Amino acid sequence: MNAQLEKQILSQGMSLENAKEQLKNFKEGFPFLPIERAATIGDGIKLLTEEELAHFQKTYPEKAKQKEVVKFVPASGAATRMFKDLFSFVEGDGDISKSKFVDKFISQIEKFAFYEDLDNTLKKEGSSIREALENKEYKRIISALLNDSGLGYGNLPKGLLKFHKYSDHNRTPAYEHLIEGWMYSLGKDNTIRLHFTVSPDHEPKFKSLIAEVQPKLEKEYGVKFDITYSQQKKSTDTIAVTMDNEPFVEEDGSVLFRPAGHGALLENLNDIDGDVIFIKNIDNEVPDRLKQTTKEYKIAIGGLLLEIQEKVFEALNKLDLNVDESAVSFAEKVFTELLGGILPDSYQVKSLEEKGKYLHHKLNRPLRVGGMVKNTGEPGGGPFWVKEDDGSLSLQIAETAQIDLSNPKHKEIFSASTHFNPVDLVCATKDYKGNKFDLLKFRDMRTGFITEKSKSGRDLKALELPGLWNGAMAGWNTVFVEVPLITFNPVKTVNDLLRDEHQ
Repeated sequence: MNAQLEKQILSQGMSLENAKEQLKNFKEGFPFLPIERAATIGDGIKLLTEEELAHFQKTYPEKAKQKEVVKFVPASGAATRMFKDLFSFVEGDGDISKSKFVDKFISQIEKFAFYEDLDNTLKKEGSSIREALENKEYKRIISALLNDSGLGYGNLPKGLLKFHKYSDHNRTPAYEHLIEGWMYSLGKDNTIRLHFTVSPDHEPKFKSLIAEVQPKLEKEYGVKFDITYSQQKKSTDTIAVTMDNEPFVEEDGSVLFRPAGHGALLENLNDIDGDVIFIKNIDNEVPDRLKQTTKEYKIAIGGLLLEIQEKVFEALNKLDLNVDESAVSFAEKVFTELLGGILPDSYQVKSLEEKGKYLHHKLNRPLRVGGMVKNTGEPGGGPFWVKEDDGSLSLQIAETAQIDLSNPKHKEIFSASTHFNPVDLVCATKDYKGNKFDLLKFRDMRTGFITEKSKSGRDLKALELPGLWNGAMAGWNTVFVEVPLITFNPVKTVNDLLRDEHQ
């Protein structure tokens, strides 16, 4: 590693040791996840009864009033991919008959919440959307939506796009997250705390949007909103390399560093001081008419988290007091029954003292409850039982890329998977003594990803850190709960907004 490269690495806020580890990962790759079987109902995924749902609707709100509750929303990504087909159309010959996607977009354009804004933008140029449609000026309409000279939707983050129509106003996902936060994130001091991770370019626009609606909502609901922001840290960017695994040097002689995926946000999550932290993606929001089910299940997984945490803390305190048969038996029960942990064969031959130490180590970890929806063929991660280094089994969320599909056994396990990860998490990141865990210590760095990209016409390899809800939380205690499919309504393309769930 030459002096210039070392200087640039240090200026990134990255250690040389970390950089060397990244270069080593490019050369050696990452191992596949040692999955044992898919988590299913009754075997790693809990199905809540009507009685349990009703119980948590009562217990959670009272407990939450004593807690610092935070809603953590990753919101930094640009919406560019939402409009991929529209960009292609504008760059092409403008023949709408060649694209069913664009034809659907144009033929139902009045249904979009941004229709009025787009119409006003076009009127400033001289004619309305209706007139542009009559003249078949489809490129002009789409360009006005995407380009910075118009609405600029092609370069804005999803959180700032108008998603939903209401009788007297329209809402962005950021606005919807505030409403949803009021439904289940009310904590200490009658305050709803939301934290958005945003890009530096877009933070002023987020603040401007929130400033518009916050006073109105505080007055309407009789609460306070505490909204905070952070950016993905520059120090979490990773080195890009050539296809020969050498640092990718740009024309100006500098080495290329790239954002390392959502796993980089573990640092942002680590900075949050909260007792209960809900995590939900920015685009998974529905209009008010469909929010009730989401509210009930968010309250339920929050209530379940707090009940399990109480028992975990009780077990740890008992082990601290005295490692006797009673304390070890209680800790075993909490680990295997409440957390669903599976002890290794080697556990049975340990002495009482060793068992107590082992269980203390296993229980004293960050805790999460994750909602899982039935698999409908969506691409992405799912819940699996994974073999740990000590022989125990733990519940993990695994992405498809982490599974060796060339291995017949693993392919069969993957095919038997019944559930999908919608990113519906509630987390507890403080220990039984009230101290914050250092979440970086519970990340499995062997679960990163290597992807192939290009820059300035040259191929390169990019490194993604372990995903935020995958390897970044590998060392957490995890409980999975089935949640209804209606709670999962992401917007991957602009035409997803035409689905009934977003109308």
